[in-house]
This record gives sequence, structure tokens and C-alpha cells, in this order.
Amino acid sequence: MGALLRVSGIVKSFAGVRALRGVSFDLQEGEVHALVGENGAGKSTLIKIVTGAHAPDAGAIEIDGRPVVGNSPVLSRALGVAAIYQQPALFPDLTVAENIALGGERGGPWRRIRWGERRKRAEELLGRIGARISPDAPVNALSMPEQQLVEIARSLGAEAKILIMDEPTASLAEQEVDHLFKVIRELRSRKVGIVYISHRLDELAQLADRVTVLRDGQTVATRLMRDIDRAELIRLMVGREISTVFPKREVPAGPTALELQGLGCRPSGLLGITLSVRAGEILGLSGLVGAGRTELARVLFGLTPADSGRILVKGSPVSIRTPREAIELGIAYVPEDRRRHGVILEMPVAANTTLAVLRQISNRGFLDVRRERELAATYVERLAVKTPSIDAPAGELSGGNQQKLSLARWLATRPSILILDEPTQGIDVGAKAEIHRLMGDLAAEGLAILMISSELPEVLGMSDRIAVLRGGLLAGVVDRGRATPEKLLALALGHGQEAA
Repeated sequence: MGALLRVSGIVKSFAGVRALRGVSFDLQEGEVHALVGENGAGKSTLIKIVTGAHAPDAGAIEIDGRPVVGNSPVLSRALGVAAIYQQPALFPDLTVAENIALGGERGGPWRRIRWGERRKRAEELLGRIGARISPDAPVNALSMPEQQLVEIARSLGAEAKILIMDEPTASLAEQEVDHLFKVIRELRSRKVGIVYISHRLDELAQLADRVTVLRDGQTVATRLMRDIDRAELIRLMVGREISTVFPKREVPAGPTALELQGLGCRPSGLLGITLSVRAGEILGLSGLVGAGRTELARVLFGLTPADSGRILVKGSPVSIRTPREAIELGIAYVPEDRRRHGVILEMPVAANTTLAVLRQISNRGFLDVRRERELAATYVERLAVKTPSIDAPAGELSGGNQQKLSLARWLATRPSILILDEPTQGIDVGAKAEIHRLMGDLAAEGLAILMISSELPEVLGMSDRIAVLRGGLLAGVVDRGRATPEKLLALALGHGQEAA
């Protein structure tokens, strides 16, 4: 096999901070080469240099044995490089078919567009990855997982020989992941080289031929995947042992904090959901993409109000028509897409922390800056948010610390019910363990937590009970002691029934 891609001694600094310190990496034909490391290790910077988004300060890039000079996004695409990013880079006002066409169609601005062929090609690419999405659907009407599938289909349509996948399964459920793995194996058989970035370490053993570990901007090791186990990989990534990623604490459950009785919402496709969560309990919400998990969270937070059934908070019937009403009832919602809805990247850490409580820290319509800074500093310390200062823009923080910041904003409202939608999506194993410990601490303080997750190990490891949705219906509720991956998947696919 020949080297499709080789980077040697790559150095890159931003505002005096060294992001990469002489990183070297290579990718062979027909290879899946995993690239792993904690958030901030330099993975994103490296792939942005390969795709031409950033220019290195030093070092060299070769594609097919030839030096790449003056790299740019246009040049890298012409050389056969395509990337699938964790946060889909789609045009929201265009259709699925139009977005997919932008990744693969060639020709000048005056070429004739063959709409039928464009639609047929989109259907074919979506079918390859098992995505049931209409090519005519506008992207802004799609969920985050559906957008991720469109992004994957678009990159496949580019017919690249070097494909970079950055957390491609972060938003996907098990069935979609299986389809994607089949596509990856097919691409490997066609000698496409794949750089696979994932914090789901269990996936690497199924897919990767080799793995390279980055830590603090440096290449720590490159190993054959068959020669390294999970524990050693984690040690190389974080430079220390992590005893457990799921530090579940046994907390005595208190009174019922939230109860749903036949809850429905026609626009969201939810039908007659009856469910409860108690103070001190972590209730996991599982199911395939499109099952209605995020839709249920949005109903409970007043973004798409229920049109049937009842919601009871601490035993009293309530009406939740707006997020403000939800917040006043003690409900907080940390959304799935932290970059679009969780934090405002351009605003400083302090302002992000206090966005949900501006009324409480204002006097006669004027913000009390001293109180804002004190409150922000309190939550930055409590959640161990790693930031140069509370004045630093949120966009400068790593993914794990952005997630903590999103959580801090809603903890500042002092909620009694906390909804977490994919709380550890796309963050490294060390940050994941920290988020899980925080969840345990919050449950111990008496919060009722509803956790939505597409990761079965997370659902099984952190939940006291697990509710499984299927097609907007509650398929069943399983106690922690009886829950297995097989049982949850059977419920999600409609092959079982369970109540607890």
C-alpha cells in the first residue's frame, strides 16, 4: 500500500498559543486510521490544515507522494480530500438534494442543472447509508442527526480518495451507525483512505487498522489497533488512568418531580406518553433517530407546546406554553446542538453563564456587572470550566468546556428538573467522565434529571431507569438492574414491551 497522505512536523500557533508541536501522521490506501485525543489535543487543527482551512507555521503535507504547496479548501478538494465535520456545514435554506449536489457536481456557473438526475443521485447516496430522508426536504426542517446523515451522503458523493470523518456517529443511533460502518468497509475495499476521529472508543476496534494518539498538540503514539486495548488507549490520551467513565452514584429517590399523563403533541409526532421522574433520579431516554426524544424535551420546555394530556410538576398540573413558563416552574434544558443553541461562541464566558438569569442580576433594567462576574466565577469554579478567564470568548473553549458552560447557564436558574440532550456528544473521554460526575452530584443534590442519549453505554451506565421511545410512543420503561443493550434495542425496534 502507498501513502495517500503524509504530514510531517506540523507546527501551528494561534495568538501565541501552540496548538500543534511537530505532529506527524500518515494514511495508507484502503486504511481506516483513527485519530484520537482529548478536546484541545490538536485533532481539529490538524484536519483543518489538511483540508486547507488553516496554513501551518512549519512542516510539510504530501498527497500521493507529492508536496502540497499553498493548500486551500479548493485545492484540497481538487486533490481528492473530503471532510465530514461533527457540526454539519449545510445550507439551511436549500433542500437536501441541493446540499448534496454542492459537494459533488462539477461545471461552470452557466451549466444546465438536471434536476431529475440531481434528485436521483441524492436518493442513491442517502440509501447507501440507510437514511430515510426526502431529497426535497429543506435542511432547516431536519433534526441534528438527519443533518449529520446528509453531511455524510454529501461527502460520499464527492468520490474522495481521502475522507476525514470527525465524530460521524455522534448524533446517530445504533441502526444508523451500522449502516455507516458498512459504507466505511465498502470504501476501504475501494482503496479510499479514511481518517476516523471519534471519542467512542468501542467503535475503533470494529473499524480502525491503526490509531494515532495526540496529546497537548503532540503525536504520542501510533499503534496497530489490534495491539492496543481500551485502557492503554485512554492512558495515552489523557496521560493518567481514568477509573471509570460512568461513575454512577446510588442516590435515594425523592418525591415525583415531573409526571406526564397521556402527553401528546401532533406537530412533534408525540402520542399519549405517560412517564415520571423523581427527585434524585436520572431517567435515561433512549430510542432510534426520529423516535421523538428531542421532540419530547422541546415540549417540556415550551418550545412546541403539548396539545393533549397533562404535565404535573411536583404533583400540581401545569401549562407550559413558553420557555419562560418552563424556567419559572424550575425546568432547565441543555440542548443537543451546543454550538447553535447551547452557547453563543462570540460572547464571553461570563455573559454566557448568566444569559438565563439576567432579570435576577439587573437593577431597574441595568445589568449589575459585579454580580454577573461573581455568579460566572462561582459556576466556572464549581464545574471546573477550563478557560483563560471569564472574559474569554466561549468559542475559544474546548468542546467539553463549552458543554460545561452550557450546563452552567441553566444551573444558574436553580432548577429542580434538568433535561440534558446528548450531554457528552463529541467530547473526549476525560471530559465525559467529568460531566458524568457532575450529573451524579446534581442528582445527589435532589435534581430530577432526564437524560437523552444515543450512546447505549452512557444510558446503561448512568440511568436509574430507562424509557425507550419508538415513533413518538413510549415503548417501555426498564429498571437499571434489568436493562441490557439487547432489551433496549428490541424495544426501540418494536420487538418487545416492558414497564417498570
